[in-house]
Amino acid sequence: QVPLVESGGGSVQSGGSLRLSCSASGDAIARGCMAWFRQVTGKEREWVVSIDPFGMTSHAESVKGRFTISRDNGKNTMYLQMNSLKPDDTAMYYCAAATSYTCGTSTFYTYWGQGTQVTVSS
Repeated sequence: QVPLVESGGGSVQSGGSLRLSCSASGDAIARGCMAWFRQVTGKEREWVVSIDPFGMTSHAESVKGRFTISRDNGKNTMYLQMNSLKPDDTAMYYCAAATSYTCGTSTFYTYWGQGTQVTVSS
């Protein structure tokens, strides 16, 4: 069983919006820190934003003011609202979950989804 499943990706024009969802297959998976990463083919995976179980969030500078992360602990689901999208946001977006309750630069993410593609055209 896939631990995390992303949905909501697609193609939009620059300035548009998309909302990604990440559903966890069980309570244990969605209990700790959760995050979104993105990766462009041929480049390293990049951390985008994270949220702890209490709702505290951290954002990469490149998405501050445009991307909003949220989670519904009762539904084991995390969301990423992406506004004012730019061509540079084009990537495969992955959700990840950690067993740790703390989100930090050294957080180890145990569970990963298979990704959803976001393409932003100029």
